[in-house]
Amino acid sequence: MTISRRQVLLLGGVGAVGVGLLTLPLRKAEAGAASALDPSELPRPFQTPFVQAPILRPDRTGIDPVDGAPVQYYTVAEVAASAAILPRLKTPILAYNGIFPGPTISIDQGTKAVLRVRNQLPAKHPLDGHPLFTSTHLHGSASLPQYDGYANDITNPGFRKDYLYPNFQAARSVWYHDHAVHNTALNVYSGLVAQYHMHDPLERALLPQGEFDVALTINDAMFAVDGSLGYDSNDHSGLWGDVILVNGRPWPVMKVKKRVYRFRVLNACLSRSLRPTLSTGDPVTMVATDGGLMPVSQSVASWRHAPAERYEILIDFRKYSPGQRIELRNLSNKNNVDYEFTNSIMAFDVVPDTVNTNDPTWNTIPVQLAPCEVMSLKPSAATVQRSFRVNRNNGLWTVNGSTWEQVVASNFREVLANPELNSVEVWEFANNAGGWFHPMHLHLIDFQILSRNGRAPFAYEKGPKDVVYVGENENVKLLMKFGPHRGRYMIHCHNTVHEDHDMMVQYRVGPEDAVDTITNNPITAAPAQWDTGLA
Repeated sequence: MTISRRQVLLLGGVGAVGVGLLTLPLRKAEAGAASALDPSELPRPFQTPFVQAPILRPDRTGIDPVDGAPVQYYTVAEVAASAAILPRLKTPILAYNGIFPGPTISIDQGTKAVLRVRNQLPAKHPLDGHPLFTSTHLHGSASLPQYDGYANDITNPGFRKDYLYPNFQAARSVWYHDHAVHNTALNVYSGLVAQYHMHDPLERALLPQGEFDVALTINDAMFAVDGSLGYDSNDHSGLWGDVILVNGRPWPVMKVKKRVYRFRVLNACLSRSLRPTLSTGDPVTMVATDGGLMPVSQSVASWRHAPAERYEILIDFRKYSPGQRIELRNLSNKNNVDYEFTNSIMAFDVVPDTVNTNDPTWNTIPVQLAPCEVMSLKPSAATVQRSFRVNRNNGLWTVNGSTWEQVVASNFREVLANPELNSVEVWEFANNAGGWFHPMHLHLIDFQILSRNGRAPFAYEKGPKDVVYVGENENVKLLMKFGPHRGRYMIHCHNTVHEDHDMMVQYRVGPEDAVDTITNNPITAAPAQWDTGLA
């Protein structure tokens, strides 16, 4: 049976290990809802306890013989499983180690990581039947091209790939997720997403750690009548679910002590942008952006948060009374599709537990944080300025009129930019068509947002970034330095529905020579291997 992505919406009845399609009679969705669940099966806000993904422990440790740096070796398996998201029904998922979100990797600056990803998925996706090859991208890591999760560097079921991550960058919240060509959206939506935290001594001294360093992975979903995930790409425009999940739980409630907490907020939605705010009207303190600590913290009442962006915030619960509930709400943004409860994200209940006042971060809101190279760059250092137009042409999402299909047709040679190694450039992204916003992501590098329609960036954007919210009719200028690696890297919209259809291009750092085409070839330099199950 042939089926379009749009028609996939609310198909049910395929088990977690199913490989085909099965059509069930569809119950018409309730007015104002995306899910086809019976109302008694729909979750409601603030009924489930908050949980965090477990920390992944290394299989072993070692020493890199080349430079003597410590190395930690990890393994995750991509598998079909089921999740307890709904009150009664189970939801089939595809996930790292069978959990959604997948296990968090926490590692210190200067310690390298080797992540073995084993593709143990069924041959085809249970919703639309696409082949379940994968490509793992550590989003925010300055990885070599062959370990960057290049979209066509695929790992088929029954194969594995070892990804090498240098972890020399300053502390930051990054995340790993699937990046398989033309199937990123549905694979990520099905559960292939997890956080990855890099630490350094300055960040550890300034910000809360341990149980007070909290990862929030937020996404939205819709559900079929049997509890499985529904999917509707709205003619490749985007997916907007009616259930908000935080760490895989619908609108959870977290118990908090009367102290300062740090939250690493990742928007893992396919298309929905957020505008989080506290129900009390109190501001939060923004301390880090995609690329790590800001130079100076910023007090903000709300912030515009696109898919794939990470913002680290401090919330000071000392001012609230035991028994008080504070909600993290969502004010939303233009061109989202909102439902009855998508204005809520989660809640915090203050408890009277004793606070350890020997921890200096319990009552500290730092102002001065950390300088970094990209935020110290000056526009005068730029030797080249480039412009990129984001648009929709003939049903395809494009960058300067180009798509990933053109890259493939060129045998992966076509590039939209070719900066020199260590060069500084200004790039402008122009979204003059309106109608949609585009979170544009540049692999490999961090950048500084210089301006938005000629004005200063928002206060919460004044830190190193790798995703920029390019809003409707906005022109955004970015300042960046290219390195530390040479080779080919992707530029794409992180509305992953747009990315799959077909809003992805590439740039090349340095000349097209043996380093680019052989040594660091993103597809052939480190191909996946047959998974024998042996070390």
